[in-house]
Amino acid sequence: MNIPNSLTILRILLIPCYIGLLVYGRFDAALIVLIVAGITDALDGAIARLTNQHTRLGAVLDPLADKLLLTSGFITLSMIHLIPSWVTILVVSRDLILMLGTAVAHFTESHVDITPTFLGKGTTLLQLSYIVTVIFLSSRHINSPVMVMLPLLFGMVSFTLLSGLHYLYRGYRHTSAISS
Repeated sequence: MNIPNSLTILRILLIPCYIGLLVYGRFDAALIVLIVAGITDALDGAIARLTNQHTRLGAVLDPLADKLLLTSGFITLSMIHLIPSWVTILVVSRDLILMLGTAVAHFTESHVDITPTFLGKGTTLLQLSYIVTVIFLSSRHINSPVMVMLPLLFGMVSFTLLSGLHYLYRGYRHTSAISS
């Protein structure tokens, strides 16, 4: 166990606190917890690079912590009716399909390139921006003004769909090349 992995575990442990704060309408505090989680994410990566403390555990836990944080945010915000359910269904379905594909590749001992793409990183950035904006506006008791949320929602949904299709295409292309 090293400092970067400890920070990642801290980020995972913040998730129940974050969810509870959202459920009880403590949006300012939930936003602070989300920012602290973001800081731990930046710190664990920086410390791992600077001190050459890369571990297999960290390689698994870090993206898992990010996915858990985003997914729990979407599900919770949807359950308390701050974001549309169809958005959560889209985001969670994309991630489940990609995780299933990765698991199948792992169990069939196929090597699939799972390095993040521009679309994947853009999706994460837009999903996080959407969640932060919803929580921020809720903390100010502003009911999601269309002028702010619609462009962000459209961009986030577009990137989510495109990145999901792109990752599926990469997996398909790889498995087609192997079977040929």
